[in-house]
Amino acid sequence: MLRYPFVERVGIRELRNQVAAMVRRAAAGERVVITVDGVPTAQLGPLEPRGGPTLDDLAAVGLVTPPPRRGRAAAVPTAGAVPVDVRVDRLLDDLRGR
Repeated sequence: MLRYPFVERVGIRELRNQVAAMVRRAAAGERVVITVDGVPTAQLGPLEPRGGPTLDDLAAVGLVTPPPRRGRAAAVPTAGAVPVDVRVDRLLDDLRGR
C-alpha cells in the first residue's frame, strides 16, 4: 500500500482519545489524516499549508480512490462493468472534448 511517511493516519476513535496531543502536533507543523473505517476523510494540520496535495488529500475530497488496505478484499469489477468494444484512444479523445 502506498503510504507517505510524513503523513500519519489516525482513526476517529484514536483522535477522540488524543485530541489535545493531535492539535499540538498540528500546531507544530505536522499533518495528520483522519480516517473513518480506513478511508481518509479529513486532515488536521498547520494553518499554513506546506507543499502540494498528497494522495490522502485527493482521496479526502473524492478525486481518487485509495488502494485497498491489507486484510480487506478488493472490489472486483463485474464482467458487465468493463466495455470490451471501446478503443482507448477514442475514449481519451471523448474525455478531452476532441
